[in-house]
Amino acid sequence: MHDLAIRNALIVDGTGKPRFHGDLAVANGQVVARGDDVGAARETIDAEGLALAPGIVDTHTHFDAQLTWDPGASPSPSLGVTTVVIGNCGFTIAPCRESDRDLTLRNLTHVEGMSLSALRNGVRWEFESFPEYLDQLERHGLVPNVASYVGHSSVRTYVMGPAATEREATGDEIKRMAEVVREAVTAGAIGFSTTTFEGHNGEHGVPMPSRFASDGEFRALVSAMGETGRGIFMLTTGGVFKLDALEEIAAESRRPVLVAAFLDNPNRPHVIRKGLARLEAAAERGNEMWGQVSCRPLSMEFTMASPYLFEALRSWKPAMQARDADSLRSVYASGDFRAAVREELAVPANVRLFTGEWDKIIVREVPPGGDTALEERSLRDLASDAGQEPLDWLLDHAAGAGFDTVFVAHLLNSDEEAVGEGLTHARSLISLSDAGAHLTFFCDAGFGLHLLGHWVRDRGLCSLEEGVHRLTGRPADIMRIPGRGRLVPGQAADMMLFDPERVGVGSSRRVHDLPSGAPRLVATAEGLHGVWVNGVRVIAAEGTPVPEASPGRLVRSFHA
Repeated sequence: MHDLAIRNALIVDGTGKPRFHGDLAVANGQVVARGDDVGAARETIDAEGLALAPGIVDTHTHFDAQLTWDPGASPSPSLGVTTVVIGNCGFTIAPCRESDRDLTLRNLTHVEGMSLSALRNGVRWEFESFPEYLDQLERHGLVPNVASYVGHSSVRTYVMGPAATEREATGDEIKRMAEVVREAVTAGAIGFSTTTFEGHNGEHGVPMPSRFASDGEFRALVSAMGETGRGIFMLTTGGVFKLDALEEIAAESRRPVLVAAFLDNPNRPHVIRKGLARLEAAAERGNEMWGQVSCRPLSMEFTMASPYLFEALRSWKPAMQARDADSLRSVYASGDFRAAVREELAVPANVRLFTGEWDKIIVREVPPGGDTALEERSLRDLASDAGQEPLDWLLDHAAGAGFDTVFVAHLLNSDEEAVGEGLTHARSLISLSDAGAHLTFFCDAGFGLHLLGHWVRDRGLCSLEEGVHRLTGRPADIMRIPGRGRLVPGQAADMMLFDPERVGVGSSRRVHDLPSGAPRLVATAEGLHGVWVNGVRVIAAEGTPVPEASPGRLVRSFHA
């Protein structure tokens, strides 16, 4: 007798092949049968009118710290995600010496928008090395399946200490870093991740450690990964690394290179098309490269106490270096500071979150006692009414009203024609949720449900079969994750049950459920009727977690 039978479902199995109506049976955590009559089961669910698909594989998350106190990786499973890849951009918490713990958390607070009090109160430090970190995750249990990169910034800090954010590494230090990378990949890391993006800065505006690395260091560490015969090199790129250099690294290491991020930028027409075309040309030359794309417009809530969207600007550095509120007000009031910011914004840049479109920054909420007439109005219109430039209005408002006004910025990925082209490209990987990070800015953990609702059902960008495949079987294949992403006999029973006519993501809301009561934004699912990981139900209807279910597995073995 089977453990579970889901009957009368519209089965979209993650292979991209045509959907069909039928039953599916699960035993011992795996799909064991499907068809018109799969036999008796201890539990039966009637799925008439609903679609059954593999769970979503989210390849770009930052749950590294959160998983030590929240094995549920909230809110991702409640949004259809059954496998998460953590450690992207090199922002990991392992390896980490005890003396470097607070520095690691302070940097994450800044670059990933996490609450320092939540991190200090929440992270469980039962490890030093990367293998010990994996052992800890496995020991305490998981709700989703988890695969982890070993991160460059952590490796650099582990070997170099404070010098990791001061200088290039010596030859001996690079050799020691290479040993750490080899050890991590051998122990079960999915690969090696890093960043050169100018917006990735730690506390007080100091660049994250990986941004101090030489070209030789990058190549040595990716080669160390490649020597194990497996692993993916993941890079969030800025102005330092060009695609030609990344193709050279792919050729030298004989390993796949995954590049983030290809986003629509109004200052650089066709940037997604051109970038992905270059990856396609590299693949034709035998060098495997993939580009991470997002199906969501990039929107971000922020206050002027921590305006992440401006921090890739070189001219914003004085504000990032401000030690307290008074010194930050002084920076904002500076005419020289304002002139430098205006001058930099006037010049288009290859990589930048904010492109000078002041009409796309809206006042979301003023603090108690504030002028509510400002709410839902753009900075462009507010500045026009006041006879000011938008930057001056924004900085004057911050200095005068404090730093508690909440703004929302609609930044990149707003051209749906360009975005849609990227979503269906032969070298694209749909991801970039950043789940687990930027918790006070946005919540894109529901990207997969958004794809199925907005892009598949409403826009008709592709078939339901293709949409599901690009969220499940395809990322599992690209990431070399075995036995997942398809509802076929012998594969893991990672599943989501949903209504194709209702599936989507509701509006975000702010909750205070992090350690120490710190806030974050979460989103709710629409049309989702259940999620299973390894055959165990973890989410009931409309995203409600099943208490004490922790069937997830740490993925430590990968296809070559």
